[in-house]
Amino acid sequence: MKKTKTDELRPEYRREELGRGVRGKYLESYRSGTNLVLLSPDVAEAFPTEEEVNSALRSLIRLAKRSVSATKRSGRRAAERG
Repeated sequence: MKKTKTDELRPEYRREELGRGVRGKYLESYRSGTNLVLLSPDVAEAFPTEEEVNSALRSLIRLAKRSVSATKRSGRRAAERG
């Protein structure tokens, strides 16, 4: 037997006391302050806390920046030789 869903408020709530709903009231604050990412289980196991995830990503960013600048320097030297 299926239960039927009712769209009724509980007796302790009165619709007139709830006020009008405002669509999108928190949309801007949500967009500006929320940057959630779902980690795969294996990644979450390796980095169980927010601090560990951020630390690992910052290390990766530093490494990537060094790698890019090293490549740019190497490219200049090769151009000077050739």
